Amino acid sequence: MSLNRNEKAAVIEGVSAQAARSQTLAMAEYRGLTVEHLNKLRVDARAKGVYLHVLKNSLAQRAVAGTPFEVAQGAMVGPLIYSFSEDAVAAAKVVADFAKGNDKLVIKGGAYAGKALDADGVKALAAIPSREVLIAQVAGLLKSPIQRMAVVLAAVAEKRGGGVQAEPEAAAA
Repeated sequence: MSLNRNEKAAVIEGVSAQAARSQTLAMAEYRGLTVEHLNKLRVDARAKGVYLHVLKNSLAQRAVAGTPFEVAQGAMVGPLIYSFSEDAVAAAKVVADFAKGNDKLVIKGGAYAGKALDADGVKALAAIPSREVLIAQVAGLLKSPIQRMAVVLAAVAEKRGGGVQAEPEAAAA
């Protein structure tokens, strides 16, 4: 069923609002997917905070006009599912992970930071660890030199033998 002019304007406005909040756009061709597969993809996307929508390409092109995702308009051909995310890697990760398990979902391209991405670019973006993992890695890197310094100081104090004995609670911290 075709949308009337007001319904199309509402769709464009909704997608434009989502694009304004998002950092990443990933597009994939969904030809041959069953409704069951699409529902599973939507559930996965929703759980990770990704806005996933099947749109007419002409409406999607109008919605991203004037946004950093405008660079991806050339790839908006064929039956596409559009995924937007505020997290830099979430949209690419959802689409790429689903495509690994289902060969009917074909990644076509996307956009990140005002640059168009091809299918390999979307896959490379999906390979980046999530924000939480990156924060944990940085925290580990910051903790490591301090921890090593504490071990060295404790060894020096023990070697001298006359050093102040640390209380068990202070040593654990």
